[in-house]
Amino acid sequence: MNAIEITRFGPPEVLQLCERPVPVAGQGEVLLRVAASGVNRPDVLQRQGHYPAPAGASDLPGLEVAGVIESGDAQAMASVGLSVGQRVCALVSGGGYAQWCVAPAAQCLPVPDGLSDLEAAALPETFFTVWSNVFERGRLQPGETLLVQGGTSGIGVTAIQLAKAMGSRVIATAGSDDKCKACLALGADEAVNYRSQDFVECVRAFTSGRGADVILDMVAGDYVAREIDCLADDGRLVIIAVQGGTDCRMNAGAVLRRRLTITGSTLRQRPVAFKAALARALQQRVWPLLVSGAVRPVIFRVFPGAQAAQAHELMESGHHVGKIMLSWSEVVS
Repeated sequence: MNAIEITRFGPPEVLQLCERPVPVAGQGEVLLRVAASGVNRPDVLQRQGHYPAPAGASDLPGLEVAGVIESGDAQAMASVGLSVGQRVCALVSGGGYAQWCVAPAAQCLPVPDGLSDLEAAALPETFFTVWSNVFERGRLQPGETLLVQGGTSGIGVTAIQLAKAMGSRVIATAGSDDKCKACLALGADEAVNYRSQDFVECVRAFTSGRGADVILDMVAGDYVAREIDCLADDGRLVIIAVQGGTDCRMNAGAVLRRRLTITGSTLRQRPVAFKAALARALQQRVWPLLVSGAVRPVIFRVFPGAQAAQAHELMESGHHVGKIMLSWSEVVS
C-alpha cells in the first residue's frame, strides 16, 4: 500500500511517500480501506519529534480516517453494531496516513447519513477531544458560557458548534478580523481578535463581569494566569495543548477563593475502553446533530495523500479555518 512515513524528525519535507505492507487486523480490530485522513496538530508534533506514538501503535502519522471495513474481528464488530463493507470513520493511535489502516472496532463509528468520506474523516480527532474535554471534564451546561481559545482550528470550529447546539453561549478568540468573522458565522456569540484586543476584558464585558464558566485552552503558558482572571466562580479551565509553553504563573489564592478547577488531558495514550465510551456518547448525543445539519464538519482544503508535506506546511502557517484533509482516492508519487 501507499503510505506517508516520517523519514526523520524535522520540517514538513521529511514526510515522504512510501510503500508498506497492508496491516493485519488483530483481536478487537478491523482493517479499513481508507478513503480520507485528517491532518491534526499532533501529527505535526510527531513529525518534529515531540509526540511519539504509543507503544504498539504504527509509526506512520495520522489519528483519524474514514473508509470501508474490509475485514476484522467479527465478534468485536458485532458488539458495536458494525459489519464488513460498512462505511465508518475511526479514531486511531497512528497509521492514518495510508491507503489501509487498522482500527479498534470500538473506536469506529458509522458515517453519518449525508456525509462524504472526506467529511466523515474530519470528525473523530476533534469530536472525541471536544466531547471529552468540554462536556465531560469541563462539564459545560446549557446557559453557561464557553471561551474557546483558537476558534478557527479544527478543535475550535467543533467546540463552537457543539457548545451552541447544546444550548451554551460561546466566545471564541482568533488571530485576525476575518477569522473572527468565521467564528461568528459558525455560531459564536462573540469573537475576539487576540492580536488587537484583550480577551480578559472582552470576556468580562460580554458576561457583565461574571466571567466564562468553561475555558478550552490550547495555549497554556502565560495564558493561564489571564484565564483565571476571566473565569467565573466555580469555573473550569481545561488545557488540551501547550502551544504557548508549559511554564506558567498563576494566582493560586484566586483558585482557592473562587473554587476554580484547572484540568487537562491528552487522548492518544488513553485505553481503548475509554475511547470506546466516548464513541458511544458521540453516536448517541452528537451524530443526530450531524445528520440534521445542526453541526457540520468544516473542511478548509483537501490534498492528495502524496502531498502530506504541503498539508503540514499549511497547518503550520495557521492560515486555515477548520480541517485540512488528505484524500487517498488518487495517489500520485
